[in-house]
Amino acid sequence: MITKIQKWGNSQGLRLSKELLADVHMEVGDPVHVSVQGGSLIVTPAHRVRGGRSLEDLVARVPEDYRPGEIDWGAPTGREVW
Repeated sequence: MITKIQKWGNSQGLRLSKELLADVHMEVGDPVHVSVQGGSLIVTPAHRVRGGRSLEDLVARVPEDYRPGEIDWGAPTGREVW
């Protein structure tokens, strides 16, 4: 696909076809990470991590001998069925 960089206000933009976005499973409004590697512009989906940590990092910090216990939330207060 050939396209061109265009000026939008004080910024420059690159138009991408919806077919191209569909091929990489992306949609309008998705965050992306843009980098330069070997003189090429690389655009990849941005995987944002809440609080700066991924689930894998958090789980890795759980001690091996950790065993969760039960929590008593009290007697039912509505129409719960136990």
